[in-house]
Amino acid sequence: MDISEIYKAFDTIGCLTFATVDKGVPNTRIAHLFAHDHEGLYFRTMITKPFYKQLNEAKTVSICGMYPTTSVQHNSDGLPYFPPGFTIRATGDVREIPFEKLKEKATKDSQFELGVKDIEKYPAMVTFCLYRAWGEVFDYDFEMEKRSHKLERTSFSFGGLSNPAPTVRINENCIGCGKCMKKCSFKAITATENIYSISPNRCDVCGDCYITCPVGAIEYT
Repeated sequence: MDISEIYKAFDTIGCLTFATVDKGVPNTRIAHLFAHDHEGLYFRTMITKPFYKQLNEAKTVSICGMYPTTSVQHNSDGLPYFPPGFTIRATGDVREIPFEKLKEKATKDSQFELGVKDIEKYPAMVTFCLYRAWGEVFDYDFEMEKRSHKLERTSFSFGGLSNPAPTVRINENCIGCGKCMKKCSFKAITATENIYSISPNRCDVCGDCYITCPVGAIEYT
């Protein structure tokens, strides 16, 4: 995924959760992205808010959101039900964008005009850019209403960061019993000539295969 595609997914959601850390204590708030370009993703806050202080001290942020609904419904068995949708998250480094630079961007890209108008109206407002980050889109259809499997995961990174998201693999201890594949409801495990492997883009890291394997051949990396 490129930055434009990442922004589109976040913008489809609209209101997002932004997380920072203040003296070891996690803090969250609701905000939104308002623009993007080749340098990164852009958002605003006020210099009087704790959010601003935390961004400047730690210079990092984590963003996530969910579409099309965050409401928890329940099916006839009383279990949680979510209509097909996606979540997206991104974690990375931020820097403050001077107002003059924002105005310069606005002369070339209308996306940035909103930021300029907002700061002119509220002078205590400033812009930050998430200029390097890693993350993933978690495209789910748990009841397989629209496709034959539950999950498609797409990892991404930009600005020179690598993606450290954990993965699950089957190691050389595998005896080829196939119990993991039978247990996996996400259809993430396949076998070729009795060699079993896990597809990261379909794996929910739910732990079913880990618990089921009789020889401890499932490992997290």
